[in-house]
Amino acid sequence: MTDSGPMADTKSVPDTAAFDADGPRRALSLTHELTMRVGLARPHIIGAGPLGVRVVGGVTTGTVRGTRVNGTIVGPGADWMLIGPDGYGRVDVRLQLETDDGAVIYVRYEGLIELNAKASAALMDPAAETVWDDQYFRTAPRFETGDEGYAWLNQTAFVARGRVTTDGLEYEVFRVE
Repeated sequence: MTDSGPMADTKSVPDTAAFDADGPRRALSLTHELTMRVGLARPHIIGAGPLGVRVVGGVTTGTVRGTRVNGTIVGPGADWMLIGPDGYGRVDVRLQLETDDGAVIYVRYEGLIELNAKASAALMDPAAETVWDDQYFRTAPRFETGDEGYAWLNQTAFVARGRVTTDGLEYEVFRVE
């Protein structure tokens, strides 16, 4: 007797990992929202502590350019990076930006930068920079504002990739659909 149950021919059974209660799963899609350039002050090296080497770098200047958000980085800001023994820096940045039409937006992002030879050299040499694929450099920006024109930022998830430039850092920020 031949088994004719649902598992008899596993080749015809769909991969359940690709389905949920509503049907086939869709991959997340990303849409480029803005590019952020951040100027950095000379870092303050706190030194090795129980969690790694703490380095604090002040944010001095910067711009944000996109189809819906354009502005300048203003006020105090910094990266409280923690460098681990694995060669990765845990980025922890907070800053503010003022849009070209006067809205103030608080920005916070955490992430990872691979401190390989290329990234480390570029961070130490103001004339050097990296390209996007020279290092793993990813963050998850969060935006917060009370301005109604930008309230959509409060309810949107973002991811970014970064690189070292001759005047600081550059991020391509993508909206998660």
